Amino acid sequence: MSARLAFGPGDPPPAAPDALLAAHLRAYLGAWPPEHDVDVFGWPGRLEPAWDGAYALAVVVTSPDGTVISVPPEDAETVRQLDGRVRSESFRADLANAVGSPGRFSPWLVLRWSTAPAALPPIGDWVDADDPGLPDWLHAFTSPVLAALDGTGRYLGGVGIKPHTQCGRELAVGTAEEARGRGIGRRLVAHAARQVLADGAVPLYVHHADNAASARVADAAGFPDLGWRLLVVFGP
Repeated sequence: MSARLAFGPGDPPPAAPDALLAAHLRAYLGAWPPEHDVDVFGWPGRLEPAWDGAYALAVVVTSPDGTVISVPPEDAETVRQLDGRVRSESFRADLANAVGSPGRFSPWLVLRWSTAPAALPPIGDWVDADDPGLPDWLHAFTSPVLAALDGTGRYLGGVGIKPHTQCGRELAVGTAEEARGRGIGRRLVAHAARQVLADGAVPLYVHHADNAASARVADAAGFPDLGWRLLVVFGP
């Protein structure tokens, strides 16, 4: 499955990015927007493997407009007993226990997206993910990936795309240690984001709340922090 979509001259124009974000969340969580402060939704999609073959048994997206907790249908009633405790310290562990995957949860992650990537100069080329000149972490992604090389062919940085849904693509960026501090990461992210939008999807960016370097890249590339957060409970 390609990480980029193709639209022919006879196709309708892509939807607006905000509509694409809502469509992505409905496809990923089973329901969006939330109708209450916290909604628990039993979604069969939680039992299907993600783009990389892994399982996300529970996904929580919280926004200024409310929160959706997406879990397997058989766990929905149990998890509804937790919906008033989303902001508690024990919520992550309690949710993981409720879906039968104790201890396998992420921290609260910052969830960003962009409707207008920064107008930074493009950098890099789209290449196959299995290109031997790329670092190992990029080999795990769906082709193509965006890679920046210097004049000698040495890797400087790259972006892999996680095709969570047809309408939502998460960008993952990495810069070689010796190339950091030169604005390469932000240019790669902005370039990849423009391509994702052109392909008819909304670009997403997720990072740990304490990762200041990743936050700076996101800000500079046109991915503002609007107060949205993401929590994932992983399956076996």
